[in-house]
Amino acid sequence: MKGLTFELSGKTGFFKKPDVNSYAYFTYNNIHKIALLGILGAIVGLRGYNQREPIGTEKSPTYPEFYEKLKNLKISIVPKANRGYFQKKIQVFNNSVGYASKESGGNLIVREQWLENPKWDIFIMDDSSIEKDIYNRIEKNILESKCEFIPYLGKNDHMSNIRDAKLIQLEEVEEPNFINSLFPVNKVKLDDQLTFDEGNPYLFKETLPIRLNREHNFYEYIELGFTNLEIVKLYELDNVYRYNDRILSFI
Repeated sequence: MKGLTFELSGKTGFFKKPDVNSYAYFTYNNIHKIALLGILGAIVGLRGYNQREPIGTEKSPTYPEFYEKLKNLKISIVPKANRGYFQKKIQVFNNSVGYASKESGGNLIVREQWLENPKWDIFIMDDSSIEKDIYNRIEKNILESKCEFIPYLGKNDHMSNIRDAKLIQLEEVEEPNFINSLFPVNKVKLDDQLTFDEGNPYLFKETLPIRLNREHNFYEYIELGFTNLEIVKLYELDNVYRYNDRILSFI
């Protein structure tokens, strides 16, 4: 199976969780599939949320164009961080446009949790799951360091870098002992008997958006994991491939 890989990184990143409180807006630890599809859509010029048909029109409900065109694309994400966890820091800034807040002076104090120096290896599978013309444009633009719209890590405060892009060959794996990327936790049984005397076991888990609901474009979620524990059993886990010494789960 042919594919494409590249390193995606930035000085900061912010993938906002929809659940907020009065203190701050929080971020997911890893880029999720929908955000990654948004970056790929920007690279080839597909329309986003602001250009879709509004809810309530005769053409609604609709997906944003980038999601409609790319939702079936198979991707694999490998965090390049210690145990898959990126450092985060709360950033505080003022929104003083006047109508931002009903408080005295019209000044709103905004707090956002930003990822610091996030970096991932991204793998994309060329399996004809999306229109071939669109896949070819993604491949061409990334390999040639071109984009139609500027891709960001969550919002336009966070510039993204795409480096080391190359074409690859993926080899299907039926019964892997390890997975080196994010993977669906409910599809895998892990060997949890490993002790610290035998190594430094870790299992990082995070509930991330995996698809959009068509009616309202709300997130639908899946729990993904990142671990060095051995796999002892699979539960209908498809799309597992090897690239060099890495075993990758594609979602």
